[in-house]
Amino acid sequence: MFVGYDQRQPVAYHVLCHSIMESASVPVSITPLILHQLPIDRNGLTDFTYSRYLVPWLCDYVGKAVFLDSDMLVLHDIADLFNAAGNDAVSVVPFMGKFKFERPSVMVFNNDKCEVLTPKFINDVMNPVSDLAWAESVGSLPMEWNFLVGYSTPEREKPKLLHFTQGIPLYKECRECYGADEWFSDFQDMQDCCSWLEIMGGSVHMQPVLNRLGFK
Repeated sequence: MFVGYDQRQPVAYHVLCHSIMESASVPVSITPLILHQLPIDRNGLTDFTYSRYLVPWLCDYVGKAVFLDSDMLVLHDIADLFNAAGNDAVSVVPFMGKFKFERPSVMVFNNDKCEVLTPKFINDVMNPVSDLAWAESVGSLPMEWNFLVGYSTPEREKPKLLHFTQGIPLYKECRECYGADEWFSDFQDMQDCCSWLEIMGGSVHMQPVLNRLGFK
């Protein structure tokens, strides 16, 4: 899995990763797309506007991979998202009209069918970013895997992934949005830590710390 990373709000990335790990039924490898570490320098509204298309290249065009925007929260087993994609070069939720630009925010790549996505193509040629014309075929993912908070209807689409397109709930302007309670729950869980004694008690590292603090 690859997640877009924007240095202006790193908390979004970490909360999303926590939600993925908490609900996954299988081991998951998550890689942040940090622009200064990548072979392109092109950005847009976010640092990952274009870097998202590097995923197949980063995988050496082998296997299957998922990309997610960072302003999301996963409520369901991410393995089901992998399994929802077919054999198309890329699969997305098929938004139309004014939300068409949200299609690349969740993508499942069949990497061996995406060899056109080289760093040079992404950096110098691709335009507009929401245009999937580079793909030989585009498959459809269920709508619940890209639920647009503030626009989608929960009664109809039963979200498995919340996409906070208007802003993550940490911003005061968005604290009353749909799904805010779930986001803050994961935010809190991500920050939780048991006591030092619970972790270190009985270990070889316990006594030196106690000695330093003046306990014998």
